Amino acid sequence: MPHLLHIDSSAVSRGSVSRELAKTFRRAWQKENPDGVVTYRDLGAVPVPPLTEAGVTAGFVPPAAHDGHQRAAMLLRDELVEELLAADTLLVSTPMYNWSIPSTLKAWLDQVLVNDRTITFDGSPGPLAGRPATVVASYGGGYSPGAPMEKANHCGPYLQTVFGTGLGLDVEIIAAQLSLAPRVPAMAALVPLAEQSLAQAHQAAEKRAREVSAVLVR
Repeated sequence: MPHLLHIDSSAVSRGSVSRELAKTFRRAWQKENPDGVVTYRDLGAVPVPPLTEAGVTAGFVPPAAHDGHQRAAMLLRDELVEELLAADTLLVSTPMYNWSIPSTLKAWLDQVLVNDRTITFDGSPGPLAGRPATVVASYGGGYSPGAPMEKANHCGPYLQTVFGTGLGLDVEIIAAQLSLAPRVPAMAALVPLAEQSLAQAHQAAEKRAREVSAVLVR
């Protein structure tokens, strides 16, 4: 049966645009896959620890030679990696924080990017190559192509590189722009554009869920 790994990363538990977009995708996915399995991690509520020296060095030492810190670090990395490898498709929701991704999402990525487990450096396809991945994002400002701040977007392009180039996933990034407009008086004139972008993002998330489901049942 299809298996979805769903990662939320917003620090905000209520009123999060990225979380709401993820809910739209997940509802549509589960409608198409009523018997599907979902593994869920809320990095905002229960963050994984950042990668430590023990976690890095353990990868270069035979398991039998690991000290206590290295064993503990690899237990966590193994758990997170196995969750990722077990999934047929990946859903990640993220806000843009200070022009980039939340530190909690970066910590998770650092833990799951493991040479010869999830990524390769010899040019051969990795174990996740070709699997569908969907990133739903919320940007407080406008970072669409051609916008003045386009080049300041270190969220979507970075995740495209990590998931697409690094892991070989078939990635689609869906972003709601101008999400701060309803709350920032100086952006009041942009509220209609923000509402339009949000509606389009929800529609795109639902459509993507159906497309992913169609691929998985082939």
